[in-house]
Amino acid sequence: MTATAEQPRTRVQLSLEGMTCASCATRIERKLNKLEGVEASVNYATEQATVSYDPAQAAVEDLIRAVEAAGYRASVEARAEADEQRARKLRTRLIVAAVLTAPLVALAMVPPLQFEGWEWLAFALATPVVLWAGWTFHRAAALNARHGAATMDTLISIGTLAAWAWSTVALVGSLDAHTYFEVGAVITTLILLGRFLEARAKRRSSAAIRALLELGAKEARVLRDGQEVVVPVDELQPGDLFVVRPGEKIATDGVVEDGFSAVDQSMLTGEPVPVEVGPGDEVAGATINSSGRLIVRATKVGAETALAQIARMVEEAQAGKAPIQRLVDRVSAVFVPIVIAISLATLAGWLLLTGDASAAFTASVAVLIIACPCALGLATPTALMVGTGRGAQLGILIKGPEVLERTRRITTIVLDKTGTVTEGRMWLADAIPAEGVTRAELLRIAGAAEDASEHPIARAIAERAREELGGLPRVERFSNRAGLGVEAVVEGHAAIVGRPQLLAEWGLELPRELSQAREEAEAEGRTVVAVGWDGTARGLLVVADRIKPSSAEAVEALVRLGLTPVLLTGDNERTARSVAATVGIRQVRANVLPEDKVAEVRRLQEEGEVVAMVGDGVNDAPALAQADLGLAIGTGTDVAIEASDLTLVSGDPRAAADAIALARRTLRTIKGNLFWAFAYNVAAIPLAVVGLLNPIVAAAAMAFSSVFVVTNSLRLRRFHSRREDTSSTVPHPVPRLEGEPA
Repeated sequence: MTATAEQPRTRVQLSLEGMTCASCATRIERKLNKLEGVEASVNYATEQATVSYDPAQAAVEDLIRAVEAAGYRASVEARAEADEQRARKLRTRLIVAAVLTAPLVALAMVPPLQFEGWEWLAFALATPVVLWAGWTFHRAAALNARHGAATMDTLISIGTLAAWAWSTVALVGSLDAHTYFEVGAVITTLILLGRFLEARAKRRSSAAIRALLELGAKEARVLRDGQEVVVPVDELQPGDLFVVRPGEKIATDGVVEDGFSAVDQSMLTGEPVPVEVGPGDEVAGATINSSGRLIVRATKVGAETALAQIARMVEEAQAGKAPIQRLVDRVSAVFVPIVIAISLATLAGWLLLTGDASAAFTASVAVLIIACPCALGLATPTALMVGTGRGAQLGILIKGPEVLERTRRITTIVLDKTGTVTEGRMWLADAIPAEGVTRAELLRIAGAAEDASEHPIARAIAERAREELGGLPRVERFSNRAGLGVEAVVEGHAAIVGRPQLLAEWGLELPRELSQAREEAEAEGRTVVAVGWDGTARGLLVVADRIKPSSAEAVEALVRLGLTPVLLTGDNERTARSVAATVGIRQVRANVLPEDKVAEVRRLQEEGEVVAMVGDGVNDAPALAQADLGLAIGTGTDVAIEASDLTLVSGDPRAAADAIALARRTLRTIKGNLFWAFAYNVAAIPLAVVGLLNPIVAAAAMAFSSVFVVTNSLRLRRFHSRREDTSSTVPHPVPRLEGEPA
């Protein structure tokens, strides 16, 4: 049942305990989805349930009871804590099993060590290993039997208990038969080792998420009755006013109520340039206030902040199921009963053909052990978990596993110009002095006045002026006119630098040649800053958005992936063509309004192209949603996360190529895992049936298959991005706009 508009759905992550295979996850998922108003997805690799429910129809307590009714345990404790607790328990069982199994194997395999009555010592060593260390397998098998199901734990439990029980009967009854105490102990130990390695891989893959969440502020300066009160950030409520001093982290997402400053958002966006904010502007939690004192009204706290959404997005991607995994779940559900039938048939066949109960028992147990589909259940989720974890480290957030399937089919990639191909950062492109004024004089006075301002345009002018002149004079009586420009006294001159409207306020008119230059620059989409002093307009400064140094390399990488890049922009044809030629893009769509970008993407799709769209995630949200694959670059906002399939936290366009390459490699790893896991079972079962596999060898091989899948998935952690090479930060000469001085 769908929640009403008045009652929005709630999402919760449940940490699960007691799952031992993909079938367990399927059972819990089915149990949760039977609840009214609940939609759940359970992941065996992450041992978590992602649940969306209608609070009017269900509560967290109902979810936990449903899981417990299925025979498992659930809690809402932090994933890291749950993982650590499970790992400790598993490590203890593994250590005990290994310590007891080592001398047991030596006794069984080295005849000189077999003193009279050594089997009783073997019994004493094997019993705690099989019954206590392997208790999780037996418990899971019993739970599955209660539900009329069989899983890989059923195979492990039956195999180890059968080996132990047969040996115990032979020992106690003084039968003239071989004992298999070492078989049960070694199988248990090897499988525990495989599970321990899996658990360690899970903790490693989630480390990036935990590190991301640690970036947030720990305290906030809340205004209470006009006084600043320091409180833990967890106590913040929407609507609270809090103070952010220069150099401090912003406590949570909010809107600036008072003050002007520049905010360093590089933690979320990867962009090094602070963004100027003032009253009415939104700010994100964990970003850093570079200058100025701000009073911010909290709008989102806790799990609703941009930072928390990024972490949740990664976790949900790990918890989701790719279409190929759903097929594996169905195969596993019928695979285990078939294996048990084959094992019983093997036992009967050997007894009928040879009459050798020991050989029949050995072959039957080998079939059970070798067929355990551990690797099959781990093939998809481990690769997905490691791939998305590596993506998080690179600032690439994959929204869901189905995205992996789509990246394979992409043929065309549409790149928004501003903020994607270009820096979205102003750069001094030209300085046009009036008659009688030198370029150096214009830059010296304008640069000095702007140097006292934190505005991005002001910083661009001041930086270029200092670069060309080597230094700037001191400023007196500086005044900032918000949204217009600055006023200051420089070297005794009353200077005005800003919009032409600001000069008009002071009665300063631009001469004809400057007016003409202004019109030409603005026609090319550039920004014009007028400069005047001592009652006269003295020149113009033209600033423009510069092409990112890595854009050309990004386009080259996309082409190597077999994609056709298309530049999409609202700028005029001349500017768009110039930028496209510089970075190596041949197809250009210029003069496109934000609302028309969707139509351009749709037109390409109608021409038979499978389209990926890269944009800033705000103006481009509709186009991102329309595209077959949407990549939001340089933002971690709600719009980007909701509209895109992949969010590129970094502002580097090379991240788009990295994202597609990583997604494709993750999909290849999943397919490789599935092939080897399934081929292994199919090839090994016949060998066990005809008696060519000893149960110990079968256990080692089965454990190895799981370790192989996990290890193969962990190779994704070595996925390399050229962005990580310091040598490739500027692989080509920095492209400059037409008319920009060298």
